[in-house]
Amino acid sequence: QVQLVESGGGMVQTGDSLRLSCAASGRTFDSYTMGWFRQAPGKEREFVAAVSRSGTSTYYADSVKGRFTISRDNAKNTVYLQMNNLKREDTANYYCAADRSPLWPSLKRDGYDYWGPGTQVTVSS
Repeated sequence: QVQLVESGGGMVQTGDSLRLSCAASGRTFDSYTMGWFRQAPGKEREFVAAVSRSGTSTYYADSVKGRFTISRDNAKNTVYLQMNNLKREDTANYYCAADRSPLWPSLKRDGYDYWGPGTQVTVSS
């Protein structure tokens, strides 16, 4: 089992950058595909980005491609989401998730086994 805790959210203006972090407990962090999802008020939780177990492969939602970068440091049991050129529509609660299956890419919410409590990102103009 793995426990996840996100950090780094906040209130920023359009065009600004933020870096989210997700710290994982446990000794088997590198056996999980890691993903970021987000949920805006009144909307379903949606996929944002995923990184493979080794960190060599990444996958992004079209809405964030070219602006967001997912990465991981297996030595630190941490996954990151660098968010640049933020837009108002990026406002949401951002969740880190871990998927223990070998499926790649892992895009569906139901495919992830463990979730963090989330961190809020608010982008204003």
